[in-house]
Amino acid sequence: MVVGLLKRLFGGGRKFSYEEARELAAHDDSAVRATLAAQSEVRPEILYFLTEDRDPVVRRNVAANPATPPQAHPALAADADDQVRAGLAAKIARLAPGLNAHEQDRLRRATYEALELLARDRIPKVREILSEALKDVANAPPDVIRRLARDAEIAVAAPVLQFSPVLTDEDLLEVIGGTPIPGALAAISKRAAVNVRVADAIAATDDVDAIAILLGNPSAQIREETLDRLADRATDIEAWHQPLCQRPALPSKTAAKLARFVASNLLESLAARHDLDREAAVAVAAVVAKRLDEMEVSGPQRAEARKASDEASALVRARQLREKGQLDESTIDTALTGNDTAFVVCALAVLAELPVTVVRKTVATQSAKGILAIAWKAGLSVALAEQMQSKLLRLPQSRTLRGRDGAFPLTSDEMVWQLEFLAG
Repeated sequence: MVVGLLKRLFGGGRKFSYEEARELAAHDDSAVRATLAAQSEVRPEILYFLTEDRDPVVRRNVAANPATPPQAHPALAADADDQVRAGLAAKIARLAPGLNAHEQDRLRRATYEALELLARDRIPKVREILSEALKDVANAPPDVIRRLARDAEIAVAAPVLQFSPVLTDEDLLEVIGGTPIPGALAAISKRAAVNVRVADAIAATDDVDAIAILLGNPSAQIREETLDRLADRATDIEAWHQPLCQRPALPSKTAAKLARFVASNLLESLAARHDLDREAAVAVAAVVAKRLDEMEVSGPQRAEARKASDEASALVRARQLREKGQLDESTIDTALTGNDTAFVVCALAVLAELPVTVVRKTVATQSAKGILAIAWKAGLSVALAEQMQSKLLRLPQSRTLRGRDGAFPLTSDEMVWQLEFLAG
């Protein structure tokens, strides 16, 4: 009988009158009341009446119903049923943009009060739902966001600490300077923009994991002095070694300092950096060479580190020659004949303004089209490009691509595509 009533009233999109809805709201069967509470076309006053229904399923449907009036939100936010509050948190978080604690609009004020209650909810899952929903809302209520950011549960605090645009630097500094819960500083370190003051504050803590994340965040603005202090502390903190060695715009002093203690695999990446200035590159190459003589490593590991050191020295030489206007075809041809692969690779990288890794990758894969494209971008002749195919890539004659009448065998578009492919 009840099933028939429900189908008759709610099936087929039939609209029912206010009198019918009022009778259904007082129906003895909770299934009828619950179905009514889920209908978006129900009048707001009926839904408001159902917020006090004795059956939690009814109240859950009221909380999740977008037609429920904001006046009902504070009562639902204080409901004894956890799922009622969780459903309300998920729904009204979408209404948060533009809310302000001092607005005169009583409907918005009611929703704001509900958000404040939910941010204080005793059930972490409710607060977590709210935090996830509000984490990237630019106009979310600041008081609510600040409360979530200071939550005792990292699952609640982390989303807003990492993503919320509402949190100011002062808010973040207050969290850092207080007694942050485990994981809070790591969440802040992951933010899309970490300015100097916040970065300095995190770097001054003892949170090893957070500092490692900060160092690995390329958008974090870390002062040279701060990086240098962290390098001094990093000797026995292996988690910082790799992000420090890979840090963009690494200061010369810091790079040379790192070369004195990082593992041999990081020595290779440090020595091969192409963004160091000449003075830094020379210093790093010298320290790497010295350490290789002192380190108790052998076999492939030592060979790779030695190769990186040689490449760093070759890169310094190539840059110096270019500055003097002496990095020309004759110099490269001489190195090619002398089997000085490291210098040829670095010279091509310098002339073509490409990372050394791109040229090295081209050589390793024996890409004839790739080396032609690099030579073209470097302003070298097709004749030298042909020699590099045989002497540098060690390709047989059958696989060598030859030009005609001094022209490259590929079109300009084809060579641009090759460079983009190699850099990808």
